[in-house]
Amino acid sequence: MTQKVAIVTGAGSGIGRAVAVALANAGYRVALAGRRAAELDETARQAGAGSCLAVPTDVSDPSAVAQLFEATREKFGRLDLLFNNAGFGARPVPLEELEPSEWRSVVDVNLSGTFFCTQQAFKLMKAQSPRGGRIINNGSISAEVPRPFSAPYTATKHALSGLTKSTALDGRAFDIACGQIDIGNAETETASRMKAGVLQAHGAIMSEPMMAVDNVVKAVLFMAGLPLDANVLFMTVLATKMPFVGRG
Repeated sequence: MTQKVAIVTGAGSGIGRAVAVALANAGYRVALAGRRAAELDETARQAGAGSCLAVPTDVSDPSAVAQLFEATREKFGRLDLLFNNAGFGARPVPLEELEPSEWRSVVDVNLSGTFFCTQQAFKLMKAQSPRGGRIINNGSISAEVPRPFSAPYTATKHALSGLTKSTALDGRAFDIACGQIDIGNAETETASRMKAGVLQAHGAIMSEPMMAVDNVVKAVLFMAGLPLDANVLFMTVLATKMPFVGRG
C-alpha cells in the first residue's frame, strides 16, 4: 500500500498548519494550499519538505482549485484525504453596517471554496484505484450557535453543515466518506482575542477559556484514520468551560 495523500487548505497557519504537520508526521504526503506562499513554505519546513507540496491557492477561484488538485495528482498520484479548513470571518459589526463585498468574500471562501474543493476531490477519488477517500470539513461551533455580529461567518458555517450531509450522501456510492469537525476556542493566533475578552450575547466583554490546538489535531487524525466503511459525520471539540451550552 502506497503512502496516503492529503490536501489541507488554509495550511499556512493555525489549525491548518498543525493538522498538516501532524499528517506528515503520521506518514501522509501532504499538499499544502493557502494564499501566502511564504507561510506554506514554513509549514512544509516544519512538516519535512520532502513529504509536502506547497501550492499557493485561492480556494474561492475554481480554476485555482482545479490546478491544486491536478498538481496533487501529478506529484502524488492519488488523494485519500481532503481537509477543507480554509475560512475566515468579517468585521464584528452590526450586520447592517457590513459591505456587500465583505459578505461575498466570506461566502466565497468559507462555502464556495469548500464546495469547489469537494467537487475536485470527488472527480479524483471516483477515478483513482483504489477508489474513494475521505473529506473532513472544518465547521465551527458557529454551525450551531452564533456569536454577536457574526452573520456572514455563522451563515456559511450553518450552510457547511448541509454541504457536509449532501457530500456524505452523494459520496456513499463511491466509497467517499465526509464528516465535519466543529471547533470551539482552539488556541491559535486568530482565536487569541478570546483570552483578552470577546463580546457576549448579553453585551458584556468576557475572557473565554481556550484549549490546545493539539486536541483538534488528535480529533482530525482520528476521523482520518477510520476505514472508509465507518464515518464520524459530526464531531464537536471545544474548551470544556467555554460559554457554549446553557443559558447565559
